[in-house]
Amino acid sequence: MATRKKAKRKIKPKRKKAPVTKATTRRKTTTVRKKPVKKTLVRHASPKKAKPTATAAVKPTPVSRPAQTVAATPTPSPLARSAPPGERIGVVTHYYSHLSVATLRLEASTLRVGDVIHIRGHTTDFSQRVESLEVNHSPATEVGPNDDFGLKVVEHVREHDVVYKVR
Repeated sequence: MATRKKAKRKIKPKRKKAPVTKATTRRKTTTVRKKPVKKTLVRHASPKKAKPTATAAVKPTPVSRPAQTVAATPTPSPLARSAPPGERIGVVTHYYSHLSVATLRLEASTLRVGDVIHIRGHTTDFSQRVESLEVNHSPATEVGPNDDFGLKVVEHVREHDVVYKVR
C-alpha cells in the first residue's frame, strides 16, 4: 500500500511587535522653601518700632480666684420651652417635595378648609391656612379622625412633624 505524505502547512512568519518606546518624561521637582520667621515683638499698632523687652516694665498679672463650680443644668431647646400652639391633631406621614404636598394622618379632631394649622418639627416651625385637602385623589372640604389625606403646604415639612390646630 502506498502511503501518502501529509500535506505541510505554510508557515506564516511570526509578526514582530513594534518595539515599545517609553516616553521618558521627567517631573520637575520643586523645592518648597520656608519663609524665614520674623522675630519682632509687636506691642503697638505700628510694627516698625518695637520696644526692647529689657527696658519695658512688666506688670504683674492679677491672681484670679478659682471659679465656683455651678451644677450644670441642661437648657431645654426652644421648641420644648414654648407651649404648643394649639390642639395636636395629627402627624406628617410623607412629603412630596416636587408638589409641596404633605400626607397627614389625623388623630383626634376634624379639619376643614379655612382652618389655621401650625406644623412643628425638628427643623420645621410655621403656620398656614388650610387651602386644599385631598382624600384618595379627590378634593375634600372636611376630614375626620383616622383619615389619611393630602394637604398643600407653603414650606418644607418632614415625616413625623406634628400638626396642631390653632384656635
